Amino acid sequence: MKTEFNLAQLADPDIAVADGILRACVHCGFCTATCPTYVLLGDELDSPRGRIVLIKEMLEKNAPPTAEVVKHIDRCLSCLACMTTCPSGVNYMHLVDQARARIEKDYTRPWPDRLVRAALAWLMPRPALFRLGMVVGRLVRPLVNLLPLPHDLRKPTLLNRVKAMLALAPAHLPPAGPSSGTVFPALGPRRGRVALLHGCAQQVLAPRINTAAIRLLTRHGIEVVLVPDEQCCGALIHHLGRDVQTLAYARANITVWMKEAERGGLDAILVTTSGCGTVIKDYGFMLREDAEFAASAAKVSALAQDISEYVAALELQNPLQRSDLVIAYHSACSLQHGQKIRELPKELLSKSGFVVKDVPESHLCCGSAGTYNILQPDIAGKLRDRKVANIATVKPDMIAAGNIGCMVQIASGTSVPVVHTIELLDWATGGPRPGLN
Repeated sequence: MKTEFNLAQLADPDIAVADGILRACVHCGFCTATCPTYVLLGDELDSPRGRIVLIKEMLEKNAPPTAEVVKHIDRCLSCLACMTTCPSGVNYMHLVDQARARIEKDYTRPWPDRLVRAALAWLMPRPALFRLGMVVGRLVRPLVNLLPLPHDLRKPTLLNRVKAMLALAPAHLPPAGPSSGTVFPALGPRRGRVALLHGCAQQVLAPRINTAAIRLLTRHGIEVVLVPDEQCCGALIHHLGRDVQTLAYARANITVWMKEAERGGLDAILVTTSGCGTVIKDYGFMLREDAEFAASAAKVSALAQDISEYVAALELQNPLQRSDLVIAYHSACSLQHGQKIRELPKELLSKSGFVVKDVPESHLCCGSAGTYNILQPDIAGKLRDRKVANIATVKPDMIAAGNIGCMVQIASGTSVPVVHTIELLDWATGGPRPGLN
């Protein structure tokens, strides 16, 4: 694709990156077949190819984004299925991230939109506040459900966003898991030492996931540390375009993780939420121009691994018993498209004695996408229903996934238990049976 940036624009490192990405695009349209919003809406501007043109024009003109541009960029899930399909290797992720940051900086949203986004950016990275928000949400949900639905469900409004947010609040919150700063020694001879990302929403909604990971790792000789002073990874606010805050979180995490690595050594920084893992693995790129943090950011990105990657190298104990449970494996977009980890979790589950079934249309997003199911509830709901219908065709006893957002989203549309892959692996090697939705 031909670009028309001037030399002054190309002096900006971000524009130089965008220029390279845009020039790689040959406008072939392979991406449209795997883009969830294009599949649902059939609008070229709601496809990666269409959005690339919108972003190109916005960046070249260096003008404030229009409402039309913002609408179509906001509808993008950042599922990155287009990157898996693209034959030209277009890095759509870095392009749409840049567009979102530009929109956040130069576009004034209507006040209800600003209010919801500010609330999400404030609550979700702070577990204590998020927990309080979930408690309040459960109390007010019956009242909000009495309010009439908006006339046009396809247009996101403050009311249907609030309804979507409250619908995702669990009926009961589990007790808090282990606190930051805790070290879990290896059982038997120590074979390794890792940091485990504590997470934000996950430690409120499902602390059982990290607890299962800790059991599994220590059982196999790995010392696990929950690093003190760790912050939100920045994934949720990064996709809201709030890059200043995202990079502040990244720098804070890099500082404490590198300090822990120097103090006790770390073989890896493990992540049980693939959406977080995709962003942490990108810290090196995000801070490439930061003279103070570029080198350490690259080291952290190299240390970061999804839990399935690390566990696969451990040679897990043989399953205590064979299971005839049918597991539908939901491949989270951030794992299969963002991190290119597709077969590994399924192989681990199969080796651990489970009957693993692929889900039809597994490349299509479930609609969670961080805060997308709140900000775009109509599209997210349709994608969830489509995903749940596809899962039902394999008649599973349980659904496994590697991302808390997907787990909550899918669980809101089915009675089939939804668990994390690591919970099943822990169960197969001596841990308790995973809890239900």
